[in-house]
Amino acid sequence: MTSLIPPAKTPRLSIEYCTGCRWLLRAAWMAQELLTTFEKELAEVALQPGSGGVFRVELDGELLWDRKADGGFPDIKLLKQRVRDRVAPQRSLGHSDGAVS
Repeated sequence: MTSLIPPAKTPRLSIEYCTGCRWLLRAAWMAQELLTTFEKELAEVALQPGSGGVFRVELDGELLWDRKADGGFPDIKLLKQRVRDRVAPQRSLGHSDGAVS
């Protein structure tokens, strides 16, 4: 009989986007970028429909980006850096590690 060892818990990232503003494609593109970059570090990336101009990115409940508070949408380079700093701080992002303008 084989014993099943549960996999180590990895983080859950969520992107809440405004459906009325039609931001699904932006949210889906960011989800794809993050899943591609952090395929081993993230357990899942969830897209959550919202309203009222919302665009928020959270990692295990920690707010990484809020469109209203942070003044717009995150640059993907900056978002990747913020995710990396929490899930794999020792990891290099290559060209994405340069300064964000």
